[in-house]
Amino acid sequence: MRRSTVLATAAALSATLVVAGCGSSDDDKAPRKKAAPAADGQDINAHPVSDLKQGGSLRIGIEQWITQYNINQVDGQQGDAQSVISLVLPDLFTSDAKGAHHLNENFLTSAKVVSTSPQVVEYELNPKAKWSDGKPLSWRDFEAQWKALNGSDKAYEAVDTSGYDQISEVEKGKDAHGVRVTFDKPYADWQRLFDPLYPAAYIDSPKKFNSGWAEKAPITASAFKLGEYDKTAQTVTAVPDPKWWGPRPKLDSIVYRVMDTRAKTDAYLNNEIDYTNAILPEDYKRLAGAKNTDIRRGARWDEVHITFNGAHGALKDVKVRNALQAAIDRKGINTSFAKDLGFELRTLDSHFFMPNQEGYRKNSGDHATYDPEKAKKLLDEAGWKGAEGATRTRGGKQLTLDYVIDADAVSASVDQAQIVQQQLGAVGVKVNIKKVPPNDYFNKYVNTGNFDLVSFRNVDQVYLSMAYGTYRRPQGKNLFQNFGSVGSAKIDELLTKAARTTDRAESVALYNEADREIWKLGHSFMLYQRPQIYAVRAGLANFGAEGLADRDYLKVGWLK
Repeated sequence: MRRSTVLATAAALSATLVVAGCGSSDDDKAPRKKAAPAADGQDINAHPVSDLKQGGSLRIGIEQWITQYNINQVDGQQGDAQSVISLVLPDLFTSDAKGAHHLNENFLTSAKVVSTSPQVVEYELNPKAKWSDGKPLSWRDFEAQWKALNGSDKAYEAVDTSGYDQISEVEKGKDAHGVRVTFDKPYADWQRLFDPLYPAAYIDSPKKFNSGWAEKAPITASAFKLGEYDKTAQTVTAVPDPKWWGPRPKLDSIVYRVMDTRAKTDAYLNNEIDYTNAILPEDYKRLAGAKNTDIRRGARWDEVHITFNGAHGALKDVKVRNALQAAIDRKGINTSFAKDLGFELRTLDSHFFMPNQEGYRKNSGDHATYDPEKAKKLLDEAGWKGAEGATRTRGGKQLTLDYVIDADAVSASVDQAQIVQQQLGAVGVKVNIKKVPPNDYFNKYVNTGNFDLVSFRNVDQVYLSMAYGTYRRPQGKNLFQNFGSVGSAKIDELLTKAARTTDRAESVALYNEADREIWKLGHSFMLYQRPQIYAVRAGLANFGAEGLADRDYLKVGWLK
């Protein structure tokens, strides 16, 4: 099942896991580290399904109660929502360890481009594929999803219209199971559309699309269905759907339980959950020696950054945003975080590619170079004046910014906020660390642009065009995923052109050109590629650090 089908905003509690501070004076004495895992690196305890027993439960800790199961709606971008909904809705294409995409034969018997001028894609649905209400999947589902996400009706609170806005028609194909999609402009990443597929009857009006998936999935079509929502116990339980037409899953249930990130290590050690993140040094030391535990490592598409809000206040001025870029020492942040890792942490100089991916270029120029004197000069030019050591002012108003973090964030998140507070304070920018309730962090702050500075992760950007919503200019109140509202017509044009370019080399060049513009505008400050380091029950197979691949829950289970 696909872990993320759109550019995912990872959950806040685990989002800003960066230990801030300067490098250790003992750095020269540290053992030489191995290179980071390759882009196709995996560590999942791979086994054929014949090695697995039938039955058993998988218990997973999640960050918050899921309030929106429509991941194409603006409030559905929280990472746990995407993980859960992708388990129970049609997943048309899956990616392998190298990030290549393949037809999911449980839902499609074929899908191909049959014309290039105009571009036409024909899908043939698996005749056995049905929604949980018994209705077969059909071209009507494709049509409804296109109409909801193409941007023509602003009443649909769509998080990302890219790709869908290039479709001119969706119609019935050669037979009852066929779908024919015609594009008015070429779209290279056509496989990312309609994945997951939502049912027409439950998204064919703005009301259904915006609120019909609040706190529940009213219909499913997969090997698993959501059997129980227990808000009191803060658990959601997925169970096999007896109506499923494909291979029988091995697990009897998958239980998602809301818990504080800081409690996950103890929950794992107390045998309450079956895997947890082991990336923080204090957690790793406790988990690495735990009984019946594997430490599994991989290289996911996963970046940590700081977003600047250019929609209001001092940060509307690009010079102030550029000053912040010069005032933050990411090398100190990254070195401190990586000190206890067994492999190198890759500093990130691209918004589109990971350092070990083909196409990666260092596009930051001098916009990621630590230079406090440059920061002071830019602030002076922006009219924010002040004596050394004092908060700068302009027109009698202090230069003060709110750095929003989750009130239950792990210590590393607080550390990062505090070091940024210290570094910006050194150039005359006062930073208030604003702690907010964990369930409000995304819905009331990040998603609505209610912050000056915020840090989270974007993950699983397996298609380049998935980034469009993050860097395009907002339209009215719809921020898409550009929560800081920093963008330009030039960036929009470059990203649109890149998405329409089917020549891979040319497309990569356009994304890199757009990236240079994004750095210049001070949209966000990239820190590093975050590795996967998980503690997993030793008997759990085909699960763990999948890297660029999708997790296949049909093959996940416990060894005999």
